[in-house]
Amino acid sequence: MNRIHIITLGVSDMNRSLRFYRDVLGFEITAKEKEPEIAFFRNRGTTLALYPKEGIARDINDNDPPQGSGFGGITLAYVASSESEVDEIIMKAAGSGGRLEKSPRRVFWGGYSGYFSDPDVYYWEIMYWEQWKFTEDGGLAVD
Repeated sequence: MNRIHIITLGVSDMNRSLRFYRDVLGFEITAKEKEPEIAFFRNRGTTLALYPKEGIARDINDNDPPQGSGFGGITLAYVASSESEVDEIIMKAAGSGGRLEKSPRRVFWGGYSGYFSDPDVYYWEIMYWEQWKFTEDGGLAVD
């Protein structure tokens, strides 16, 4: 099972999150309708999906849906091609419905990194490290 096909984020306001991921972050959506019930975004490798949080909870357990809030110990990450791209993405996200969590800076592992959170407080790390290389299809070449 050495692959993740879909990462689904449970969202509280589908239209707000759809606009944020499509219009601010530039994710390409597959849906044709204006207000899809579930949104799938085309990526290389893993598909990102948005679905109402209550719907995911009921899908997990219709009789006793999980509840809760706060940091779940998960971050999403994008590896940029330069430090300036890190700055650009974080400032755009933070100024357009997201929130700046950590200003970009040099970090202990040698790279350059910062964090923002989306409207549902999913944390995104945007990072760059000159030693990282990419595969032909745009994936990260981790050795």
